[in-house]
Amino acid sequence: MQKYMSATAIALCLASPALAEGKLNLYVWSESIAPELIETFSREYDVEVSVDGYTSNEDLLTKLQAGASGYDIAVPSQHFLRIMIDEGLVENYGANKLEAYNNIDERWRNQWWDETQEYSIPLAYGTAGFVVNTEEYDGPTDSLKYFLEPDGDLAGRIAMLSYPDEIIGTAQLYLGVPFCSEDPDEMKKVLDLLMAQKEAVAVYSSDNIESRLISGEVATHFWWDGETVRAQSEGAPLTYAMPKEGLVGWLDSMVIPKGAPNRENAIKFIEFISTPENATVEMNHYAHSSPMTVVEEDKKYTKDVAPALYPEVPVEMSRTCSPKAQDLVTRVWTQLLQ
Repeated sequence: MQKYMSATAIALCLASPALAEGKLNLYVWSESIAPELIETFSREYDVEVSVDGYTSNEDLLTKLQAGASGYDIAVPSQHFLRIMIDEGLVENYGANKLEAYNNIDERWRNQWWDETQEYSIPLAYGTAGFVVNTEEYDGPTDSLKYFLEPDGDLAGRIAMLSYPDEIIGTAQLYLGVPFCSEDPDEMKKVLDLLMAQKEAVAVYSSDNIESRLISGEVATHFWWDGETVRAQSEGAPLTYAMPKEGLVGWLDSMVIPKGAPNRENAIKFIEFISTPENATVEMNHYAHSSPMTVVEEDKKYTKDVAPALYPEVPVEMSRTCSPKAQDLVTRVWTQLLQ
């Protein structure tokens, strides 16, 4: 998953450094963690918490590969988590021995990205697709055709992300090309599709998506379900498309980077945010679905008010690709943006 908000660095000195038992440095998706949970944790555990934000898995991976990040918790998506485990960038903190493990919805336990659930506890999941401003476009949205092969109504009024990850996956869903294809001919079809769409694309950008959409600068944008739900809850005239070809799925999990300076506080925070009550607060703030057991009666985004979080079309989770397949993805994206 990649987010639209600009990176931030927010220091929350919510406990007196003179009294604090320790520190906790979070490196997470920008604005993803509920501020009230950070404040409560800091107060109850007497820990000084700092929060730093990123906007793409690539940024996180690069930081961890550089070493000595100084962070205690990071939140990669599933396909990047697999890379981080394989490269030895994250701690085995015995996640499956924590109380938090028992609160994970069974369908999200022990998945291929962490088979024994020793390295991660999930935080949120969702999908990526296209959203339309209904005051600017009132045409159909039940197929990716309207986004990837638009007619005159959307010509010049489409915005894409600036990263290939879920864009390539969406094109593959539309074409019936498997994720992580190593076939150059199949990936040539993906390139041809996106090159043809490019004539109708106004901008490739992962920043300021909400303002670009709501202002009417573009009529449709590639975005995420939760961000759309949050904007809708504030009155934005948006619709999250449910194309029959499906949506690209993601799941973000909490990991402890290798050499984290405050490992024990990281585990305390993971346990804290994973209780049913706090997982509910987090879901109500972030507006993405929770992979944890939540307090149903306190859940803000139900199916009735946030149907984008409850897709009834196929969802295909992004995969960790082989070097050969990843090289083809990079080539497609590089040629597209030339």
